[in-house]
Amino acid sequence: MGILLREDRGAVAWLTLNQPEKLNALSDAMMAALQAELEGIAGDTAIRVVVLGGAGKAFCAGHDLKEMQAGRQAEDGGAAYFADLFSRCSTLMRTIRTLPQPVIARPHGIATAAGCQLVATCDMAVTTETTRFGVNGVNIGLFCSTPMVALTRNIPRKQAFEMLTTGQFISATRAEALGLVNRVVPEDMLDATAQELAEAVAAKLSAAVRIGKEAFYVQAEMGLDAAYAYTGDVMVQNMLRADTNEGIQAFLEKRPPDWT
Repeated sequence: MGILLREDRGAVAWLTLNQPEKLNALSDAMMAALQAELEGIAGDTAIRVVVLGGAGKAFCAGHDLKEMQAGRQAEDGGAAYFADLFSRCSTLMRTIRTLPQPVIARPHGIATAAGCQLVATCDMAVTTETTRFGVNGVNIGLFCSTPMVALTRNIPRKQAFEMLTTGQFISATRAEALGLVNRVVPEDMLDATAQELAEAVAAKLSAAVRIGKEAFYVQAEMGLDAAYAYTGDVMVQNMLRADTNEGIQAFLEKRPPDWT
């Protein structure tokens, strides 16, 4: 078995970080495996949603600190290695954001540092009642600057700043209240809830969801006038699609749509 597992359940691809002995740390190998798998999924029209989870007792404990310390032994003190590491991590996070298919995080146990960043980067998240979330790098003298990018785009700034500067964990219920996760469920309901949410999205017109995901993030970075102008154009293009016409006509005729 590899460090990243994939199981397709209908139109939903389940990806599982599979290094439980390392708390599924984002090692060089783990990031490479996840990057390659996501790039393959991007062009797979049979897959409409991705669910991302972790094996063992935790979702993801962030970067592999032992690997990072080994990189420090280079002649330049690790400067080139660290620059490459955080560049690759940022590319991975952007790949999730720009993936045509929605990605649902399925964290359990703990999601810390880059693991919390991973949850914040995914489009939605379902978690258990006992999961804890943190950006704890400050506890060891490393401010979680790159995880901060995703975190501050998910939760209010003051709460994000508190997490980043105290290094304290927050509970699943607190994470839900702040908007970091969508749903908190008992542990024995986690997989079923994630699958239910994934199937609800997968049942929609795939082209519309793909159009919508891209537009969702693009408009969020725009001013109000630019956002309305941009999304107006997006809706025009969406309306001109044959499957959209079929969906509207089917609704008016009170029948299921016959999408191609």
